Amino acid sequence: MTNKATIHTDLAPAAVGTYSQAIKVNNTVYLSGQIPLEPTTMALVEGPIEVQIRRVLDNLRAVCQAAGGDLSDLVKLNVYLVDLGNFSSISKVMEEYFSQPYPARAAIGVKQLPLGAEVEMDGVMVI
Repeated sequence: MTNKATIHTDLAPAAVGTYSQAIKVNNTVYLSGQIPLEPTTMALVEGPIEVQIRRVLDNLRAVCQAAGGDLSDLVKLNVYLVDLGNFSSISKVMEEYFSQPYPARAAIGVKQLPLGAEVEMDGVMVI
């Protein structure tokens, strides 16, 4: 029997389309993509890419916690970058949020992201 639940928290940006912040199926949580939106204002954060990456990870953390886990429970992280030259910044900031064993990760260069964001991340968490 499948146990399926929608995950929502006001500590992360509200979904701005036909999707949920996350869906939990049994002990696996599928996290929708997060861009560097400030949850209270729904405005993109300004500043260097590291500031944007931290906001994305803070948003993902809030959704993970709403589902009963944390970033340390992520098993897969997908990173979408408008500029792959920012790849090293992803690794640098991830060291502030993760410890070994790190989640499996993909970094993908894309032409454009919603609302003009420079970075987006989604993931899969097992709790």
